[in-house]
Amino acid sequence: DLWFDWGSSIALIPERSWSIAASETLVALPMFIFMGLMLDRSGVAERLMTNMVKLFGGLRGGYAVTVIVMGVLLAATTGIIGASVVLLGLLSLPVMLANNYSKSLAVGTACATGTLGILIPPSIMLVLMADRLANPAASVGDLFMGALCPGLLLSAMYIAYVLVLGTVRPQAAPVPADAPPITWATIWQVARAVVPTAGLILAVLGTIFMGVATPTEASGVGAVGAMILAAANRQLNFSIMRETVLQTTRTTAFIFAIFIGATAFSVVLRGLGGDEVIEEALIGLPFGPNGIVISILFGVFLLGFFLDWVEITLIILPLVAPVIEQLGFDLVWFTILFAVCLQTSFLTPPVGFALFYIKGASPQEIKVTDIYRGVIPFIILQLIGLAMVYTLPALVTWLPSVAYR
Repeated sequence: DLWFDWGSSIALIPERSWSIAASETLVALPMFIFMGLMLDRSGVAERLMTNMVKLFGGLRGGYAVTVIVMGVLLAATTGIIGASVVLLGLLSLPVMLANNYSKSLAVGTACATGTLGILIPPSIMLVLMADRLANPAASVGDLFMGALCPGLLLSAMYIAYVLVLGTVRPQAAPVPADAPPITWATIWQVARAVVPTAGLILAVLGTIFMGVATPTEASGVGAVGAMILAAANRQLNFSIMRETVLQTTRTTAFIFAIFIGATAFSVVLRGLGGDEVIEEALIGLPFGPNGIVISILFGVFLLGFFLDWVEITLIILPLVAPVIEQLGFDLVWFTILFAVCLQTSFLTPPVGFALFYIKGASPQEIKVTDIYRGVIPFIILQLIGLAMVYTLPALVTWLPSVAYR
């Protein structure tokens, strides 16, 4: 009956596909992708790396700290995991290995830090989540504000881990013998490198958080700002523009193709009553409301070993969100929990995409076993961060509540 009941099931696929293409929320998606790719080609990251090494290089583990700080700035301007991981790997791994850093620490830091872009806004994952939820209580702006504190918390945990490891195991993160002293000239050079990137972050996120612009409008501001930075660095020309536009088109088309496939799947699933079965199964678990949330997150963590975040977001999140609302939980809080849990999917084998990205950007002496050993501590840190967000919901809910007063 499902396949031949054209009016109520299969006929919905073209309509749903058109609604995806016409979604105002998803207009931000190609703009943020363009912004990230343009910044990747603008030379901003190279300037940041060169100058920040002068500031943190004298610390034990200072090169790894530099990578993490750079990763946070890139995450707040790109949101594209592949570009961030590859760029951080190419820029940092040769330098850290030349200064006798542990292979696992060097590659693990670059790999894990690159994944922060999926959580720290403007994140394309949060844009997709807001569109799939289609709930005014969990708009793109709410999710952006809710994800900021957890993203910065994870960054701080990464830095603390590197500094502690450098103290406990000095041979893993030695201080370079030629580390320059910190002078006012060094601070000024770092400030000149950071201010343009910080200005772009303020232009995008600041306008959203202050209510001046919607995320869709802010994405356009970010795209133009990225072009201005590229032009300021004399990296804006026809070839770079053409390459960036083509790559943006490919990435966007890839995501929208998965959107359409997920839509067809959800239509068939709902036509067969699958969403009701899942809802009844979750509510019927003998664990109580908190146990149900933990069960969902555990299932998402396991799925992350084998599925990409896009498939999990498009298929699983819309099925479990109504159950979470019915149980009385804050939807923004749960969605950020879902996002933090999904961040581990980039680092967990066998389908951790960040592992493949970093391997492609690593020198030949870096083995797959070095990568696996390097990311394990960061996966543990992500799970600790997930537990902290779960037990302290204010980490997510505080900023949206303050912004909308």
